[in-house]
Amino acid sequence: MNAATQTVPAKKKEPMKKKTSGSSGKKLFRKVEPYIWIAPSVILMAVFILIPILSVFRMAMSDVSRAGKIKGFNGIENFVKVINNPSFSLVLKNTLVWTIAVVVISTVLGFMLALVLNNKFRGRKVARAIVVFPWATTLVIQASAWNFIINKDYGTLNTLLMKIGLISAPVNWTPTPGAYFAWEIACGIFVTIPFVTFCVLSGLQSIDTSYYEAATVDGAGYFQKLFSITLPLVKSSLTVATVLNIIYVFNSFPIIWTMTKGDPANHTDTLVTYLYKLAFYNGKQGEAAAVSVIGFIILLICASAYMIYTLRKGDEDL
Repeated sequence: MNAATQTVPAKKKEPMKKKTSGSSGKKLFRKVEPYIWIAPSVILMAVFILIPILSVFRMAMSDVSRAGKIKGFNGIENFVKVINNPSFSLVLKNTLVWTIAVVVISTVLGFMLALVLNNKFRGRKVARAIVVFPWATTLVIQASAWNFIINKDYGTLNTLLMKIGLISAPVNWTPTPGAYFAWEIACGIFVTIPFVTFCVLSGLQSIDTSYYEAATVDGAGYFQKLFSITLPLVKSSLTVATVLNIIYVFNSFPIIWTMTKGDPANHTDTLVTYLYKLAFYNGKQGEAAAVSVIGFIILLICASAYMIYTLRKGDEDL
């Protein structure tokens, strides 16, 4: 028989493997597995964050009784009442001054302290423990301690200065509401420095030392290495610390309330203490909710703007 006419025996078709229900179940589980792990967090956020926020927005646009019962929808009437109140502009100014002063100064000092604690020296662990102490203590205790320190009659500041002979009689450290507010800002700076310090310190410790060694070989000085290596590489840590610090300081209640309760006549009030008074002292639940919404919007805009600016700046530097 001719070789050309020879037929090649057909290959036997292997029987197709049937997909078992077990393998399809595994594939389905792999697809939904991420959502299963995320679900508890989403549920918790919805229950404890989203729903309360929506409830506050609803109260802000409703007529609410002193007992907190919603009577009906009133649009933006609560917002109009709040904005037209002469105290609101003062409280808003206090809030902005309080937040900007505490965040800016604590960020600068915290960054400088992180640079110091990143160096190797004897007693570094003890120094770090001392720095974290204000952060580990409750704000009520911190504010009470500051009140005790600056008290005119029995304060430790006057006692110390009189013993070393710098003053001959007790000094009134809070002669005006502005002076008292300045002391509250000082207390806020003191308790937030540790947070910034350790956020930046974590970023500093992740920097490869070979960068500094190469810069030293090239003859770079301390400040050249600081601005060319350190700052760019800890920018992300500094950004996170600043944003969280803005949120934390803006919403801070214990320091102001413990030291002055916003007195006299709202001169040391911030939005948080002011809305607390509206809700629980004056029984104006709707107006308090409106103040809360205004504060939420301001905080959201400021934090978002800072993050967007920082991220864009970082992309341009790449």
